[in-house]
Amino acid sequence: MIDLRPLQDKIKGTLHLDKMHRTLYATDASIYREIPLGVVFPIDAEDVRVILEFASANDIPLIPRTAGTSLAGQCVGSGLVVDVSRHMTEILDFDPDGQWIEVQPGVIRDDLNRFLAPHGLFFGPNTSTANRCMLGGMLGNNSSGSTSIRYGTTRDRILEVKGFLADGTPFHVGPWSRTELERNIQEQSPEGRIAYELRTLLSRPGMAELIREKYPDPAIHRRNTGYALDILMRSEIFTPGGPPFNLSQLLAGSEGTLAFTTSLKVALDPLPPPFGHLVCIHFHSLKESLEATVEVMQFEPYACELIDKVILDCTRNNREHQKNRFFLEGDPQAILVVEVRGESAADVVRQTEELESKLRSLTLGYAFPVVGGEDMNKVWDLRKAGLGLLSNVPGDAKPVACIEDTAVNVERLPEYIMEFDAMMNEFGQKAVYYAHAGAGELHLRPLIDLKTSEGREQLRKICESTAQLVKKYRGSLSGEHGDGRVRAPFIPMVMGEEIYALFQEVKDIFDPGHILNPGKIVDAPPVDSHLRYREGQETPDLNTLLRFPDGPGLMRAVEKCNGSGDCRKPVSAGGTMCPSYMATREEKDTTRARANMLREVLSGNQTTDPFSDPELEEVLDLCLSCKGCSAECPSNVDMAAMKAVVQHKRHLAKGSSFRDAIFARFPDLNSLASPFAAIANLGLNGPFAGLTKRLLGVATQRSIPPIAGHTLRHWIRKHPEKLQHQGKLRGRIYLFVDEFTNFNEPEVGKAAIRLLTHLGIEVMVEDHAYSGRTYLSKGYLEKAKKCAEENVRVLSAKVNKEAPLIGLEPSAILGFRDEFPRLVDPDLEMQAQDVARWTFTLEEFLDDLWERDPSIGDLFKDNVQFVIHGHCHQKALSGMTFSRRLFNRKKGWEARLIPSGCCGMAGSFGMEREHYEVSQKIGELVLFPTLRETSGNTIVIASGTSCRHQIKEGVQRSALHPAQALR
Repeated sequence: MIDLRPLQDKIKGTLHLDKMHRTLYATDASIYREIPLGVVFPIDAEDVRVILEFASANDIPLIPRTAGTSLAGQCVGSGLVVDVSRHMTEILDFDPDGQWIEVQPGVIRDDLNRFLAPHGLFFGPNTSTANRCMLGGMLGNNSSGSTSIRYGTTRDRILEVKGFLADGTPFHVGPWSRTELERNIQEQSPEGRIAYELRTLLSRPGMAELIREKYPDPAIHRRNTGYALDILMRSEIFTPGGPPFNLSQLLAGSEGTLAFTTSLKVALDPLPPPFGHLVCIHFHSLKESLEATVEVMQFEPYACELIDKVILDCTRNNREHQKNRFFLEGDPQAILVVEVRGESAADVVRQTEELESKLRSLTLGYAFPVVGGEDMNKVWDLRKAGLGLLSNVPGDAKPVACIEDTAVNVERLPEYIMEFDAMMNEFGQKAVYYAHAGAGELHLRPLIDLKTSEGREQLRKICESTAQLVKKYRGSLSGEHGDGRVRAPFIPMVMGEEIYALFQEVKDIFDPGHILNPGKIVDAPPVDSHLRYREGQETPDLNTLLRFPDGPGLMRAVEKCNGSGDCRKPVSAGGTMCPSYMATREEKDTTRARANMLREVLSGNQTTDPFSDPELEEVLDLCLSCKGCSAECPSNVDMAAMKAVVQHKRHLAKGSSFRDAIFARFPDLNSLASPFAAIANLGLNGPFAGLTKRLLGVATQRSIPPIAGHTLRHWIRKHPEKLQHQGKLRGRIYLFVDEFTNFNEPEVGKAAIRLLTHLGIEVMVEDHAYSGRTYLSKGYLEKAKKCAEENVRVLSAKVNKEAPLIGLEPSAILGFRDEFPRLVDPDLEMQAQDVARWTFTLEEFLDDLWERDPSIGDLFKDNVQFVIHGHCHQKALSGMTFSRRLFNRKKGWEARLIPSGCCGMAGSFGMEREHYEVSQKIGELVLFPTLRETSGNTIVIASGTSCRHQIKEGVQRSALHPAQALR
């Protein structure tokens, strides 16, 4: 076996040969898994050249990779993975007048368009992964997305490509006239040699006729089956009056098998017309929606996307997407989302009326709701979530990405789908249909259990039957996702052996040693080899105390992650998931990586003692348990819950660390120290603080939250009259006195009580247990379970619609909704759910109260400005709508949400010595810079105690709890 270690001395980037990196890069978003030799992160093009030379000299296969969102297995293989996503992310050159830009392959598509927007330009191809997919990957797959019916595919926009051939020879291609082609051939440049051999190949007698006969219907503009020789045949070299000869177009869709790209120059378009909206056409049947698609395309829309009932049903119980269902009328079997745009609002209305009139005249569609403004993004979010949502199907049979990318002439789409549906019925399957109806491409996914021999056989047969059907309709096996490993085995069947032999020759011309991404497009292994799951693999049913709602235990929850990489989005994309990745930009710090490693250890691929696996511990180390993934991941992968389970299992097997034990028991220790608060605080932040921090492993830069001299409960017992409402009685509530407010910030609780009673609310307080949040965060599930059960028993007979439970600390109160119903014994689960139903954050309660009784607005001052930072759990389990609306309700109030994710403190995470640097990096992403630019007269609101702590230490500014701000 070749020793790869000498490569590290030759490059500026980093080489990783450890088990963790190799495991994390064994999969992408496809059904495949194969352990690579290692992973290398080049710094620049020179590093890439050295890597290629080394690989060529030692016969080492290379696998180019950006975000790893491939659905066909393009990024999976046994070679050395070359990940350009970390460092090669620069914009190199830009000509706004010429409407082109040159970028490195690791530039994210949406980031590029944010850069271009002020110049009135954008890059048109728009995949559902656009907030994390990168231009290099888009070139490799010839990506297109929902806008292709207007702006084409990446191949249509590519101008030039720079990079290297397999042996490290520099390579630069672009549009060549006949004269330029001849000059390059005469100069015997590497590009000229390849062009000469390709010209010779394509000039063989009968070649033009063969390509015209065997390639997909030219009317299908999204086609990635094999190499794009038909595009080269259209150039002026072979077709009089054709466009220039451009090898860049051949590289588009070549999946990194021909050359290694280090920069690409693409053509840009003016931003779409300024006025537009979505027409969301509802249908009683799938067939009806497909027939309507043919008619819709006559109106030249900017997008025409299908969402079927299966996808819509998946959104019913999805926290993030329930709000995106607002436009649904009735129970449609399918919806076409049609984007209409124009230079004026009147023009858009006219187009919409004509479209609806036409379809109604043909009795196609029963409802035509129009969605505009910011709500358009909600509809597109619903559509884009299709891939991840499908992974939520319970059981081992999952929607498999194997035939999801076929494309046919849109005119023949209805008959093709009907025949496809009949074929699937023969297999006992009901496929899922969604995506690019206007382009003649629907994503079709059969439910297959790949853990069984029967499922694998069905995979082979369905793929083969689909290939035969595609050939019958002269379609393309791949419309946009590429051949990879899943479709390449069927290229000879669809394209014919003669064309397939041409593809092999093309591969040999560019890469005679088959160094670059072998096994993709040509010489592919069988479709059922190196699958993510082993044949006969059992799904362990582990007792985890904290239950998971998707079947037997932890493993099924882990398997919901399909690898689509939503957790790789940068901070510029917004949201909370995944804060550590946003700070480090390392794959190991994504939710995907954590799920991948958990799947590995639980399935027995790694170790017989899974929860003590050191690689698992490393990938979980920077998980802040923010719960962003539980809402923002389309599959609702709840890594915070999974981490708690892993920690719990590790405590049982190996015991817990001193620091974990201290932080978990923080409320108990505060309770013991409270009577001696002054002395205790000397130890925490006084003369002895250094020793305390060393003992606890706390960062020396941090202060430890001081203990209050008198707890909130002490104040309540001393002043019971403070709980009585003032003036008009507007309701009664139970206040949950969480341990953080009680022991550390009683002033927050006092402010809340004074505020509520002043608003006419009678406050009641029970002698309940702690929230259990500190126990959950450190994996002490038995203690968290005890807290949950005690709280449910105490509160279930009292809390109801007329007397809801209100909490001040989001992480504490939202446990009633999230973990408690999954922690308590089954005989208490219904009671836990009843309590959860009537449990609210303070902001939720006050927003509803103000909505029901606007007169309370008269009690507040005028003309106040606020900025609001939301707690992570609040964002994931409640949402920030309530806070934003509440602090904008009164005339003269102005509140804006800081577009921040996690603050970086996350309970004890940011306190811990080894996490301090990452904690600060997270704060510096958005939160700290925004606050530094915020006027000192603006009130800063943060509902979380950890958030307020982080803000105080990060920018030396005091943030108020909403209760304090309103009080």
